Amino acid sequence: MFISQEKLQSNIAEYVIYMYQVEDMVRAYHFNIDKIRVHIIRPQVKSESFEAEAVKWYEEVIKEMKSRGLTSKGHLHRLGEVITEMIYLHNTLKDVVEDKRYLELIASADENVEAFQKKSDLGSMHFVEVCFQALYMKLLLKIQGKEVGAESEKAFDTMRIILAYLTQAYHQMKAGDMTMFEKQK
Repeated sequence: MFISQEKLQSNIAEYVIYMYQVEDMVRAYHFNIDKIRVHIIRPQVKSESFEAEAVKWYEEVIKEMKSRGLTSKGHLHRLGEVITEMIYLHNTLKDVVEDKRYLELIASADENVEAFQKKSDLGSMHFVEVCFQALYMKLLLKIQGKEVGAESEKAFDTMRIILAYLTQAYHQMKAGDMTMFEKQK
């Protein structure tokens, strides 16, 4: 809970991936707040007042997930909003601003994104969403103690760099700095 607030302010890409993990943990504990309290909240939170806040936060997540039919798949509305903003930002930097550095990053990641999209059967999912899915999958592999090969690591890195660039531009935009939207010459 506190981690999500900090990440929301400091690194929007980490926030999205963290919240994907929260959604999966809630599903893994079958939306049972008592199990979440014992296995997730208590090991992380040391005071009763913070525990109560964390329980309330998880209860809100559970309520939203249930009300939106996200019991087996899908993402919270707030994550959809962030992804939509990131897609808008991607399209703006690519097609309107024609940001040279960003276009270079896309070119170096494009083949890897397409390969991951095809291998993971992600259909027509947007480029930005595929990058998020890939990095979340990498996190899950690491959590499971599975090795990520050197070639896969390089592919994931191209997608990480895309999201890092978008994250920096996103936080600039949210702070009111629109210089990234100035057409490059």
